[in-house]
Amino acid sequence: MHPIVRWFHQLGSPPTFDRFAARWSRVFYLAAVPVLLVGIWQALAVVPADSKQLDSFRILYIHVPSAWMSLFVFALMALYAAIALIWRIKTCEILAMACAPLGAGFTLITLLTGSIWGKPTWGTWWDWDPRMTTELILLFLYLGVIGLYHAIEDRRSAARAAGLLSIVGVSLLPVIRYSVEWWGSLHQGQTIRLFGESTLDASMALPLWLMVIGTKLWFAGSLLAKARADNLLREAGKAWVAAGPRAPREDSRP
Repeated sequence: MHPIVRWFHQLGSPPTFDRFAARWSRVFYLAAVPVLLVGIWQALAVVPADSKQLDSFRILYIHVPSAWMSLFVFALMALYAAIALIWRIKTCEILAMACAPLGAGFTLITLLTGSIWGKPTWGTWWDWDPRMTTELILLFLYLGVIGLYHAIEDRRSAARAAGLLSIVGVSLLPVIRYSVEWWGSLHQGQTIRLFGESTLDASMALPLWLMVIGTKLWFAGSLLAKARADNLLREAGKAWVAAGPRAPREDSRP
């Protein structure tokens, strides 16, 4: 077996995943803090005010990374759910369900910051704009996944049912992405591109990318911490859990 394939197979073991998550969640958190702090400092103190929106545009540094994360996390949740359904890997079920509350949090932040930003820009806290409406539907999908997962007593059956909902719901993501282009919208078009030329001024770009990287690092740490807690809850009563973190390696099927 190829070493990388063997490593992924071993990571599906609950005891191995517990050790991995305990170690790397701290690493991701520690990496995220300085990146986020520098990004926030640059966004508030270094970047000049926008010529039209003045200082109100600074909420972009929270709104845009959160919006990107709301889509990224849902896609990741659906990917984990698909792997879990096809290969019956328990760890992927846990990771998929751990994504849901984190993604819902990013989506809620997106909607709140968008509303706050919209008041001085559009003159209203809320408009049934295609981008805002589809993002709200995304939040409801996240809540649906969470609710379905907790409505079924058997954890594995619950994860499969909620995972199937996330796989179906992933079709909403391109609608959110292209809603501004497909329908008339108050929401501005894409100004920031990972590949290609962005219309955002170069002096404003660095803190944005720092916030994007920082939120992804923080999410990775949070995902591993949440998944580890769920893994321990599912495995409660097993010998390796009772033995504590210094327990010897134990083979356990994923």
